[in-house]
Amino acid sequence: MNAPLPDTPLITTFEAEWQRLDFLAWCLARGRRGEAVAEPEIARLRELQGRVEALRQPGGAWEAALGFGLGPIEYDILACALGPELEPRLGWAFQNLQAGSAQPWASRALIQELLALEPGQAELLRRALDPGAALRRRRLLRVELDDPYRPITPEPWLVARLAGRPLDIPPPPGATAVDQPAVWDDLVLPPGRLAMLREYLLWIDQRDTVVDLWGGQRVGGPVALFAGPSGTGKTYAASVIANALGWRLFRVDLGRLVSKYVGETEENLNRLFDSAHGQAMVLQFDEADALFSKRGEVKEARDRYANMEVSHLLTRIEAHDGPCILTTNLRKQLDSAFTRRFQMVIEFPRPDAANRTELWRRLLPPRAPRVPEVDPAFLGHSVALTGGGIRNAALHAAYLAAGRGEAIGLGHLAHAVYRELAKEGREVAAQDLGPLAAHLPRGIVDDD
Repeated sequence: MNAPLPDTPLITTFEAEWQRLDFLAWCLARGRRGEAVAEPEIARLRELQGRVEALRQPGGAWEAALGFGLGPIEYDILACALGPELEPRLGWAFQNLQAGSAQPWASRALIQELLALEPGQAELLRRALDPGAALRRRRLLRVELDDPYRPITPEPWLVARLAGRPLDIPPPPGATAVDQPAVWDDLVLPPGRLAMLREYLLWIDQRDTVVDLWGGQRVGGPVALFAGPSGTGKTYAASVIANALGWRLFRVDLGRLVSKYVGETEENLNRLFDSAHGQAMVLQFDEADALFSKRGEVKEARDRYANMEVSHLLTRIEAHDGPCILTTNLRKQLDSAFTRRFQMVIEFPRPDAANRTELWRRLLPPRAPRVPEVDPAFLGHSVALTGGGIRNAALHAAYLAAGRGEAIGLGHLAHAVYRELAKEGREVAAQDLGPLAAHLPRGIVDDD
């Protein structure tokens, strides 16, 4: 839906928008005093108008920043809402033009006067601010009631994007923020899985086309299930989705929401989804298998109540207007009746040798000294670690080498991989390291 966060602020890119609004405010103040606007000023306004129209052309600066296009009246409203946030002089000008107002944002009435709209055009202005119209449906603006004198304010994510700073919104109850600078090129997955992730994004990006223009059925979510072993990149992929949207990713800790008291779990879930409603965020629910496992016979009241809690959670997830991602390590334990209600189910496989080679290449610290024998292809073909295991082993080897004042060598890597395999809680023999076992330092296995 939205373009990635820019490397530099976009405020200066849209300077013509702010200059035009500043000039319109000056013209309106003169008009209210009964003073005419001279021809040189009118020529200046035409020049600014031409620069603004260039920004709004298909493929122009606005479309690049938002990821989609808008109509002329919608761009005017959006600029008026953003102006006071990004250029303080506009906030003072709007406040001075709205007698008795203590806030800097423009109301619908002021925008109508600034743009010198006729009665018929004023109705177009009102319709552009309807809840179902693009500005609010795409979560660009906030409007309190259908009141021409209430302020029209921009959504925080949009201000953050144009200002070139991270989005700062509080986590909903029971959730914590996941901040990873992950982008599409960082994902190491089979092409088919990457295609499925991009298809999931289409459910968000193309909703206006499918639902509003083509008459498709509106559904909540979209809801996706990411299934696969631990360390295969499920949370990382969720971060890529959130960053592609320009939104925040929040991981929901259901342990903080589920209560032994009757009715309290539902109340906690309601607070979570009510707080997340209309916000620029992606919700991630871990361990979906614990929630949506195959249902057995109801033997006591608690079983029936547990089923009610799951039903309530699923209902709220499906009705939530925003992306929800559920993750699981045990897809086979999920009830198929639940998975059929998700928009996408994506399997995250263990990486093959080629993908492991690429992961080693990316995850070994790039500026660390290495001995010439450290070859990502050799490492990738030696041991079948997941992406998370490779990340941990690469860092562990780097710390071992740094602690000894040495370049990273195969001995450090064999040591680190052995430690990573031992985390699985099983007996690990030297031969489990494949060809890397020949480089395992003496005493490592015996110490365990």
